[in-house]
Amino acid sequence: MLRGALILIASTVLAAAPAAAQPAVQALGADFWAWRAKTQPASSDDIPRIERPKAWVPDWSRAAVKAQRAALAAFEARWKALAGAPRSVPETVDYRLLGSAFARVHWELDAVAAWRRQPHFYVAQALNPIFELLLPPPPVARDRIDGVIRLLEAAPATLAAGRANLDDMRGPFVDVALGQLAQVPESLTGMAAGLKPFADAGQRRRLDAAVAKAIPAFAAFADDLRARRAGLSEQTAVGEAGYRYFLGEVALYPYTPEQLLVMGRQEWTRAVQFEEVERNRNRSVPDLPIGASLDAVIGKLDADELAVRRFLADQRLLTISDWAGHYRGRGFPAYLAPIGWLGRTFDFTGPSRLGQDATVYLPEPSPKLGYFNLSITRDPRPIIVHEGVPGHYFQLAMSWANPNRLRRHYYDSAANEGTGFYAEEMMLQAGLWADSPRSREIVYNFARLRALRVEVDVKLALGQFTIAQAADYLEAMVPMDRATAEEEAVFFAAAPGQAISYQIGKLQTLEFLAEARVREGKAFDLRRFHDYLWQNGNVPIALLKQEYLSMTAEQ
Repeated sequence: MLRGALILIASTVLAAAPAAAQPAVQALGADFWAWRAKTQPASSDDIPRIERPKAWVPDWSRAAVKAQRAALAAFEARWKALAGAPRSVPETVDYRLLGSAFARVHWELDAVAAWRRQPHFYVAQALNPIFELLLPPPPVARDRIDGVIRLLEAAPATLAAGRANLDDMRGPFVDVALGQLAQVPESLTGMAAGLKPFADAGQRRRLDAAVAKAIPAFAAFADDLRARRAGLSEQTAVGEAGYRYFLGEVALYPYTPEQLLVMGRQEWTRAVQFEEVERNRNRSVPDLPIGASLDAVIGKLDADELAVRRFLADQRLLTISDWAGHYRGRGFPAYLAPIGWLGRTFDFTGPSRLGQDATVYLPEPSPKLGYFNLSITRDPRPIIVHEGVPGHYFQLAMSWANPNRLRRHYYDSAANEGTGFYAEEMMLQAGLWADSPRSREIVYNFARLRALRVEVDVKLALGQFTIAQAADYLEAMVPMDRATAEEEAVFFAAAPGQAISYQIGKLQTLEFLAEARVREGKAFDLRRFHDYLWQNGNVPIALLKQEYLSMTAEQ
């Protein structure tokens, strides 16, 4: 018992120690993340979202990109000068974290190079900050409307930067951008109409003027893309060298692309077998009904979220802090629905909003809904577990409250998405869906998709799949609806390395848990292990394993 108590004490204070032990590393991290808040690209993904400075607007002019490179070089020079500073494993982890953060900027600028190759990157830089600003639930205060107007007014300059920077465009990404640009006029006018009940007369006039100037700028951007489309390379792959750089320097995976393919295929076959055995077991069980109304789905989601929290506590799986908010459902506000296609419609709050409830926006239930929204209308719990509690929202909240400031930030999706996927299987094995056999089929099918994403990611990155082939593969092999398959294929082609994070991050976590259990023996405590994992949930699993096992060895 003494050994277990010592480990618990050590794990509780572990995150705070490096901040005091190496102030120079902490200061460098603080400077870097303040800079990153001004320069990090906007994304349709939910995990990498970052809080921006007041009155911020994106700047992707050539001068701004040049300044990014100069600033990154200065940060790296400071980092290399501190190479001898770490004296303990936790300090080494924090130092290596900064290396991962710097590598991500190189990856974005030089390997993926979306700012040069992907025209829809500029659609995202112009519009996704508006989308993020409108994700917190209503009412919409005056300052938020002012922010929307400011960002809309900046959109023409962002698109002009794109026209100047896109000197290595790829044909399929042009096609993606043109499809998005066709939606912009209706989206912006619909958003503006939905915001007007919250705006005063002056804001309504400014909003209309900003929309009136932005729409022609997007149209001119589309015209320019159509004029330049002929003769462009059809290759979207980042290439083997770039992909290996990502694996080793950004995500800190100890695996090669070839190993990833084997791991993904093995997990896919396992998921297929589990799903088919479950289907056979449930052959006399009726299908789960679709929720009768949006209010019914939201009511069930909110009630199920409370039940999930109780289950976690009763089964001693994870400590649920009293200050942590809840994961709530609601329908789309009139201003958000027209722009919902821009990204994941979850509001996970943020570091400055700790304790506030998270929100998932839901459409009216229908059998025609896409893959994930349809699953929510049948049983909200698989999405609650992955996206809400104990998944992304709760994991991010725990990380934002980490006493070690370096561990409050996003580095790579593997830790976050790996934990979300791990949580699904954890809850399945713990018995959360013992009362709903058909829900277990949903969870197994989710696993089937996450395993397939590994193959899709690797083959897109290495040029062995086109976007169309990846969509065909997902549609047939999950299976899933065509629209979701195409959306996933485009996103994974544009953001290589993200799609592997679910499955490979989970496998790393399972390996980490197994070794910790063997090392600690009877002193191992599953809830304590999970508390450590969730609090440090932004840190690559390879580093967490190194730190945790060194800590247990000392005890």
